[in-house]
Amino acid sequence: MKRILVPTDFSKYSEEALKLASQIARKYDSEIILLHMLELPHQGSDAMGGGKSIPEIMHFKDRAISNLEELMDSEYLKEINVSEAIEFKKVHEGILDSCEKNNVDLIIMGSHGTSGFDELLVGSNAEKVVRYSKIPVLVVKKEAQDFKARNFVFASDFSKETRKPFKKMIEFAKIFNSNLYLVMISTPNSFKTTRDAEKIMHDFVANYNIENYSTHLYNDTNIENGIINFANSVDADLIGICTHGRTGLAHFFNGSIGEELVNHAVKPVITFKI
Repeated sequence: MKRILVPTDFSKYSEEALKLASQIARKYDSEIILLHMLELPHQGSDAMGGGKSIPEIMHFKDRAISNLEELMDSEYLKEINVSEAIEFKKVHEGILDSCEKNNVDLIIMGSHGTSGFDELLVGSNAEKVVRYSKIPVLVVKKEAQDFKARNFVFASDFSKETRKPFKKMIEFAKIFNSNLYLVMISTPNSFKTTRDAEKIMHDFVANYNIENYSTHLYNDTNIENGIINFANSVDADLIGICTHGRTGLAHFFNGSIGEELVNHAVKPVITFKI
């Protein structure tokens, strides 16, 4: 894991993501790219400033530079390779472009409690990053003093199209020496017998060289509740799911399950694109 990108809007939630990134970077000698998106309101015909004067734009930029420099001086970033960047783009576009340009391996984003993403990382911006990112996105809610992914819950329907993200998930789990809890959620609208679920998971896992794992079937009223409740029952440190870039969340994660899970789960959530 060579490069970690942390988008920041200078809120306490994005700083919590940065603190977590510092722990991972320190442990694995990774570089952190600290990115601030200067998305100005479009109120006029000025293509660059969106109706803002050049002095006003420079004021926003200077303030952002000052805030970035203050963050860079934080004690928890000492002796870590950190670079800073400011982009004049839409938030999700800038984040995704920066990842591609810098060959980023992981995005870490902060989130606001149970009511969605805060400030610049609000609503559709964060959802678009989670949905369209080609690399894993780790979303955190609160500061982790000593982040570990010892108990890692990965929820899936274990269909053929999840094989690629499953492989990425295994690589991530190996980095953290995780105990993997592979879980299929059975609901009234998506019922699976124990026998059928066990066969699906057994046949799926047989395609991989994987250790330190167990398979589980968990029954609940809906998928989101099932994932959260199962994760709580095994004292998970991290929850993993798959996302689908074109039509939202595929099959097992249809509708807005991914967004709801990221918003409502207190535990960190990492997404892998199908």
